[in-house]
Amino acid sequence: MTTPVVSIAYHSGYGHTAVLAEAVRAGAAEAGAEVHLIKVDEITDEQWETLDRSDAIVFGSPTYMGTASGAFHVFAEASSKRWFGQDWKDKLAAGFTNSGSKSGDKLHTLQFFQILAGQHGMHWVNLGLHPGWNNSEGSEYDLNRLGVFAGAAAQTNVDEGPDAVHKADIATAEHLGRRVTDTARVLARGRAAS
Repeated sequence: MTTPVVSIAYHSGYGHTAVLAEAVRAGAAEAGAEVHLIKVDEITDEQWETLDRSDAIVFGSPTYMGTASGAFHVFAEASSKRWFGQDWKDKLAAGFTNSGSKSGDKLHTLQFFQILAGQHGMHWVNLGLHPGWNNSEGSEYDLNRLGVFAGAAAQTNVDEGPDAVHKADIATAEHLGRRVTDTARVLARGRAAS
């Protein structure tokens, strides 16, 4: 069985989303993937080719004004060259985001990622966790403490730096990296068997 190739295509405005990208990378690597971190605002031709050969692409961006950052939108539009050839069809996709508010319309950013993946013919991998911190026995340190199902969502106070990204949000992003890798492995086995 080949090693799944997972690429994390992300933008980070102030470093918070980069912390999450590193957490997704760590989880995917722990699960046995070959992992590539790609900053979409600095993407090279070689990195586009890495995305093309990846089994899974995990999209990441801060949520600004209710959607992904402008830099991520530029990347999404540039991916239309891949759309014409359906180069990413049947790859896996997933996503993560961070904002200063507890909600901050993070779901809209994740839905933007889902639509982008759908346009490319990709298969979306959700978080696969129950919500945490939603009962009297819960804790802000629960996985999926913000109760988002579509992907990994994080909240960091706007007056704090990247070192303040919540430990539970980092652990949730690590979980997403492992889940994407495990799903890529299962999909590869299924393709090999058919």
